[in-house]
Amino acid sequence: MKKGKVTDDNEPPTYHEATAGYGEMEAQFAFDDKTIRRTFIRKVYAILLTQLLVTVAIVGLFSFCEPVRFYIQTHHGLYMASYLTFFATYIALSCCGELRRQFPWNIILLVLFTLSLAFMMGFMSSFYNTKSVFLCLAITSVVCLSVTLFSFQSKIDVTSCQGVLFSLCMVMLLCAITMSIVVPFGYVPWLHAIYAVVGAILFTLFLAFDTQLLLGNKRYTISPEEYIFATLSLYLDIIYLFSFLLQIMGGGRGD
Repeated sequence: MKKGKVTDDNEPPTYHEATAGYGEMEAQFAFDDKTIRRTFIRKVYAILLTQLLVTVAIVGLFSFCEPVRFYIQTHHGLYMASYLTFFATYIALSCCGELRRQFPWNIILLVLFTLSLAFMMGFMSSFYNTKSVFLCLAITSVVCLSVTLFSFQSKIDVTSCQGVLFSLCMVMLLCAITMSIVVPFGYVPWLHAIYAVVGAILFTLFLAFDTQLLLGNKRYTISPEEYIFATLSLYLDIIYLFSFLLQIMGGGRGD
């Protein structure tokens, strides 16, 4: 009985032969991922810019137009209605993942959220003098630009500093509890100033945190599908930063 000779066709492929196309596939996937991420970033910043323009327009209207300012200051029900709208839309967009990904409901909720929060900022700004409001707007713009450039260029991973953010949140909570106890017995300017300074620092860090989540080049990232949530987070960071700066530097209209 003759033994058959094993031909080359029956031999298993070598490692190099089996993995020959993996490098090209990996490069293609990396290229596609970068393209998707860039599109995601452009979409988020386009929506964010629209939100900020609407907010600045409403703040400017409430600050410059005397009849409008008098009307909103004497009708507090409008503020309560805007606050309830803000709270409801924020809960819907934050907690309902399917809802914030479903067009056009996600856009409708985002528009209502933006208008309600812009109204609240305009209402608050109407009690400060115009110079203070626009000085805080300018400072907020400079801080946002600086933080964005830092997040794009820096190798420091802010997304891994969640413990620092949590500690600052606890400090703010303690300050808020202390103020709620002390304020009924009299206004304490230095305590309010500490609260506002800590808040400004906290939301500057949150802005860097959310920007790096958006970029997707650090330890933690956000999915490109979550462009509504990313826009919501950045917009809130900027608005809260402006409100705390206004509390620190803003002067009343009687000042």
